[in-house]
Amino acid sequence: MPSDLSNLSLAALSGMIRTRDVTSLAATDACLDTIKANNPAINAFVRIDADCARQAAEAADRDIAHGRWRGPLHGVPLAHKDMFYRMGESSTGGSLILGERRADRTAAVIERLDAAGSVTVGWLNMAEFAAGPTGQNDHFGSCRNPWNLDYISGGSSSGSGAAIAARCVYGSLGSDTGGSIRLPAGICGVTGLKTTYGRVSRYGAMPRCWTLDVFGPIARSAEDCALILQAIVGRDDRDSSTVDMPVPNYFEELRLDLKGLTIGVPDNHFFPELEDVVRPMHHATLERLADLGAKIMRLPMPDPTPLYRLTNLVNKAEAAALHGRWIRERPHDYNLSTLARIEAGFHIPATAYIEALNLRPVILRDFTAAVFDQGCDVLYVPVLTGPVPTIAETTIEEAGATEAIIDKITRCTRWVSYLGLPGASFPCGFANGLPVSAQLIGRPFSEHTLLGVIHAYQQVTEWHQARPEIKANLAV
Repeated sequence: MPSDLSNLSLAALSGMIRTRDVTSLAATDACLDTIKANNPAINAFVRIDADCARQAAEAADRDIAHGRWRGPLHGVPLAHKDMFYRMGESSTGGSLILGERRADRTAAVIERLDAAGSVTVGWLNMAEFAAGPTGQNDHFGSCRNPWNLDYISGGSSSGSGAAIAARCVYGSLGSDTGGSIRLPAGICGVTGLKTTYGRVSRYGAMPRCWTLDVFGPIARSAEDCALILQAIVGRDDRDSSTVDMPVPNYFEELRLDLKGLTIGVPDNHFFPELEDVVRPMHHATLERLADLGAKIMRLPMPDPTPLYRLTNLVNKAEAAALHGRWIRERPHDYNLSTLARIEAGFHIPATAYIEALNLRPVILRDFTAAVFDQGCDVLYVPVLTGPVPTIAETTIEEAGATEAIIDKITRCTRWVSYLGLPGASFPCGFANGLPVSAQLIGRPFSEHTLLGVIHAYQQVTEWHQARPEIKANLAV
């Protein structure tokens, strides 16, 4: 048995649990030990369900002993962003308000992971109401980057990114409305997948923005993400936005030959803005992908600025509709930055909101024609154009500072959500001792292609295997 089970990938652990070389209980105890050692520093968890996790692990081991193996997630310890409901339990959504309630349903994605035999170890810190890209939370404390505790973890799925990087669990679910999976995964140096709008059911989870929200996995590699994704995708009659279409075998689709595949690189946006400290990592990543057989195509990309603004408009309008009563009755229970962003939605005309929604299919068609119909299979852009910022640099002390900080962090990710396209982030180097990550964007429902490209890259690089050394005594 390995001396440190927490170093195993999800895929490796899955195989060992199936063959009974490792028990689910041993893997769960390894996670709980790692959480005990690392969580005081990174503050990734808001609740740890040790007893329930051990009971679930023991049950998983019994099932396997009796020949009842449910699939690759059977017995694998996971933890999830604290916005996915479980019947009878509270989910804070990073807020004071939701923490007072007990759920009357279980989220579809949690049901599916339960059915796959996974073990839920705990629930993870997040931005309040999933409304922040930094990982800071006044109610539960800021989530910190495992690579350097003075730096942000990214958000809003902050605990997911930090917990995976710190080897506390093997995988996690996050949500993404403007970068909330891709940012924390990229900033913490792990792999995260934003799925296509409608690919994964949102039933039984806290909404942030009805027409932009999507769920997806955060894990150590594309291979691990594929195993989690397989368990959660598919039509759900309880969520009318989900599509009824065939589901690929994501694990099998990882064996993607990059020869003949074209990766588009926009020469008019994002890359001209790269800071010197991160530019070499992206050039080296593209060179490595070319070595694997991919064709690198420079192309002009439509200006993402209007898409970014439309994303903001839709986001704020829908958030105001969701939070109107609570903001009128309990404004003091919101973080300053969250309150400022949501209140702005009250001033958006209904006509502007409706027009933004009606424009989406037209703009998606035009974007597809300008990028993917020009021979580009996937689009490559950075997650951040500069290095990871510190917590001090992104602390919002007055409402007027909110938008400038958020815009700087989400410039490369937010516009993708308006189009509903899939996007995945993955580590490709380090700058100033913190991860640098790239982002791939594809046609609708091309998650298998994105994961295949990243998997090919991760077979010849080791960035995704790097593990931070966390010094608990540095926690504030």
